[in-house]
Amino acid sequence: MEWLSGNLDVAGNSLEYACWGPPPGAAPTLVLLHEGLGSVGLWRDWPAQLAKATGYGVLVYSRAGYGRSSTVTLPRPPDYMSIEAETVLGRVLDAAGVTSAVLLGHSDGATIAAIYAGSVSDMRVRGLILMAPHFFCEPIGVEAISRAKVAYETEGLKERMARHHDAPDVAFYGWHDVWTDPANDTWSVADCIDHWRIPALAIQGTADAYGTLDQIDEIEGRIYAPFEKLILDGIGHAPHQEATDKVTSAVADFCTRLRRIESQVVDIPEAG
Repeated sequence: MEWLSGNLDVAGNSLEYACWGPPPGAAPTLVLLHEGLGSVGLWRDWPAQLAKATGYGVLVYSRAGYGRSSTVTLPRPPDYMSIEAETVLGRVLDAAGVTSAVLLGHSDGATIAAIYAGSVSDMRVRGLILMAPHFFCEPIGVEAISRAKVAYETEGLKERMARHHDAPDVAFYGWHDVWTDPANDTWSVADCIDHWRIPALAIQGTADAYGTLDQIDEIEGRIYAPFEKLILDGIGHAPHQEATDKVTSAVADFCTRLRRIESQVVDIPEAG
């Protein structure tokens, strides 16, 4: 089902991308934003499954410093996710010709999608799907990321990452070093939720080593837009891999409802 892949020239970088399903203009586009160690290839076959289940086109890309995209200089700035949202994501949508989109982010990608929806006025973006999002720093996440450094340096994680990243050290340490910096303990972008004006779906596993249900509670306590959640008992940080059928079904149902709502014609009574 993959119909196009290559590189987009965006903000001075060459970003690898791939697309499945109908092209922009023929259907809305699900734009997938990967996790802190992710890439195009690490979505595996899920984009094709989403295209089939939703009827949407699916666009995935690797951010700079990941996958086969251009590298970046380390260290990353503490606000790298806000920078990505505010200066890069919109240009990716432009370069790919996206005309109507639902942003679907995982982990760091979910945070980037959330920031974009709360800080950039973009009428193309019609919905928001967030898997394991981060709005503020939690000790549980810092501890898990610290453990990941051991896995990277001594347990073969680097070699596994090298299969999907041209510069695995840049991908890993660019992520690890920001999250484990003590100055990051007070980091928060939760105020972006206050500004969402589009329907949102949050997906969270109860056994996620990188974050707790407090992240989802933060959404519920602040959001003014329509909101749904899917809480998965015993599922960890990658719901789309650990509970693929349930997550794919939830995404497809959300997209179906969104299209139904937007296609409704509201009859306005004539005056008099």
